[in-house]
Amino acid sequence: MMVYLKNVVSLQFDPKLCSGCGHCLEVCPRGVFRKAVKAVEIQDRDRCIECGACMMNCPADAITVDTGVGCAAAVLTGMLRNSEPNCDCGSTSCC
Repeated sequence: MMVYLKNVVSLQFDPKLCSGCGHCLEVCPRGVFRKAVKAVEIQDRDRCIECGACMMNCPADAITVDTGVGCAAAVLTGMLRNSEPNCDCGSTSCC
């Protein structure tokens, strides 16, 4: 699966709060999470596209993500608009 940029995603996960329900596994379109022994864990954070589906469906509030911001969103928006990415971070080299 394609990774857009490394180490730029706003996704945060607190495994201590995770109940292991697996809702994030069901709704994540990119396979960011995987089932662990008693809970869920991040499989590949860099796959996250910051859509927010995992956060909105986590009953334990173990996941936070700034939806629609950051370089991941900028890359996707640029691809959809056939233009250069612009994450509005004030730097021309962030993306």
